[in-house]
Amino acid sequence: MGPTRANPSPADPGSSLPAPAAEIAEGYAFGGPALDLGALIWDGTAHPGAPVRIPLAVLNRHGLVAGATGTGKTKTLQLIAEQLSAQGVPVFLADVKGDISGISAPGAPGEGVRTRAAEVGQEWAPAAFPTEFYALGGIGTGIPLRATVTDFGPVLLAKVLGLNRTQEQSLGLIFHYADGKGLELVDLKDLRAVVAFLASEEGRPELQGIGGLSAQTAGVILRSITAFEQEGAGPFFGEPEFDTRELLRTAPDGRGTVSVLELPAVQDKPQLFSTFLMWLLADLFHGLPEVGDLDRPKLVFFFDEAHLLFGDASKAFLEAVTRTVRLIRSKGVGVFFVTQSPRDVPPDVLGQLGNRVQHALRAFTPDDAKALKATVKTFPVSPYDLDEVLTGLGTGEAVVTVLSERGAPTPVAATRLRAPASLMGPVDGEALAAAVRASGLHERYAQAVDRESAYEKLTRERGTEEAPAPATPPERPAAGREKPEPSLVEQVVGSGLFRSLARSVGTQVGREITRSLFGTTRRRR
Repeated sequence: MGPTRANPSPADPGSSLPAPAAEIAEGYAFGGPALDLGALIWDGTAHPGAPVRIPLAVLNRHGLVAGATGTGKTKTLQLIAEQLSAQGVPVFLADVKGDISGISAPGAPGEGVRTRAAEVGQEWAPAAFPTEFYALGGIGTGIPLRATVTDFGPVLLAKVLGLNRTQEQSLGLIFHYADGKGLELVDLKDLRAVVAFLASEEGRPELQGIGGLSAQTAGVILRSITAFEQEGAGPFFGEPEFDTRELLRTAPDGRGTVSVLELPAVQDKPQLFSTFLMWLLADLFHGLPEVGDLDRPKLVFFFDEAHLLFGDASKAFLEAVTRTVRLIRSKGVGVFFVTQSPRDVPPDVLGQLGNRVQHALRAFTPDDAKALKATVKTFPVSPYDLDEVLTGLGTGEAVVTVLSERGAPTPVAATRLRAPASLMGPVDGEALAAAVRASGLHERYAQAVDRESAYEKLTRERGTEEAPAPATPPERPAAGREKPEPSLVEQVVGSGLFRSLARSVGTQVGREITRSLFGTTRRRR
């Protein structure tokens, strides 16, 4: 499949396109490299001479792929991902349903593919793309993705634990205490041990100078951690921690690696995987240098089931997401949110998504009708009757508007999308497992490591085999040390972390001191 054309022509000069359709087609006549989405639809007919495309250079301006279940969103992701890979751009895809793994295998020819290719003017040929498969914590088939608790940070962890704003701030103080005392929070048992100590009679004074940790808040946090572990979340936190720079790799032939996060095994933990995806983005954000506008992005990140990230989110969390999406563009990373309705994405985030692929919406109920009208209002003025078009699109069709090479929105174009060149469905389970074992990353990340961290240090100081209970804290340092440590109050006042958390998560001051937008630490690369 030819993913790009350097100098395409718009509508065929000899075509019979009406003037409005010809004007739309002219809006997609880009001069530089671009991805081919499909062919313009006018009056129900696809016109192969009027291609609908996205300039490669604007893919770091972010995007949205939306539409009702069964309308073809997954195939759209596959189509875009394989063309990006062909252009040397790495891609990250979250595979919630387990049907994107086929991008690693060539597609199967058939009558449906041949018909679609003819309708959109596509020279279809089967192709496989270089793929790495990952799994959260190694649950499922894939290279295990793990994060330490300390690098995951208090803000994201508070979101996944369902803590309120006050409890989130208390968790931030707990993290800072552990940082200052050299108590590494690698896994959840480390965090539980530190919280238990700070809630104990002798540990409680450690935080009193800056508001303290109430027994009630400590109890909520401990119960939330315990419930989280009982749900099977423990394996996601630990070492070796995944280095997000692995997502930026290219294959020996120059094509971008497609990183597929296999999520079917954790579909019952939607808050966890959506928040973990945000951690990946946050880690990329503060690990990459500023590069400005490039001729092609360093990575395009597809954030599936986006509504799970924003549901029940605090104001501070939403502000941090908004800042991350806005600022990561200058790091050369493009982010596409994938969800059923644009209303699932907060307005401040939606306003930053310059590229839109909107599949069909349903209007079966009054709420559906209201959502349809709200979606129509988010598009530029168009010669189409979008209320009618959006409810009448077939599978594999979408309404598209993107940013031109000049950064201006293109005209709205109803589009019949191309067929992916790779397999439209999952690969065989044995083939998937074999690909994971053959990966060069398998030896580096497959085996979990449980080194000495907060739990072991607190246990050793007590001289017992159990984690410290609230009533029996570890021994305090003896007086008369050559160089006494500063008090926690001095540490916090000196660092400004608590003031940063109290004002708003993710201010520039807070980021530059110790933690990033989401409270994730800056790892030494």
